[in-house]
Amino acid sequence: MTQDGTGIDLDTSLGYLLKEASSALRTAMEEALRPLGMSVTHYSCLELLAQRPGLSNSELARGAFVTRQTMNVLLQALEREGHVTRPPVAPTGKALPAHLTPRGRESLERATAAVRSIEIGMLAGMSGTDQAEAFRILRSMIDSLRHVDGETPARKT
Repeated sequence: MTQDGTGIDLDTSLGYLLKEASSALRTAMEEALRPLGMSVTHYSCLELLAQRPGLSNSELARGAFVTRQTMNVLLQALEREGHVTRPPVAPTGKALPAHLTPRGRESLERATAAVRSIEIGMLAGMSGTDQAEAFRILRSMIDSLRHVDGETPARKT
């Protein structure tokens, strides 16, 4: 609570601190990716496709935390640039599964190195034990929030 007893004291709000950390991380990632001609969303899309080939526009949008429309525009640009391929016609239903091209994989390798250096810097002041505990705590918070929202927790910690 603030001094007048209303609202949230931003200096002691864990939610606000998490948002501040998220914003700082995104800013650092954007700065690292900009020289490579990428945004965080662009990188996220390539990373998702490397780990889960064949995702649809909707699945990529959910994974990158953007709208389907935003992801569709990005996928079209990635196709034009030769980083991603999608079939002209959906094999089943309406979804067009996307796949990285060799050019997309090369771009992703450079971007991953840049992003990894940001993460290493972010964790530099923490021991391995502290890092594992932070990961466990954050995963627990995510699972709890998803459970509160009516979703089934992704995993138990």
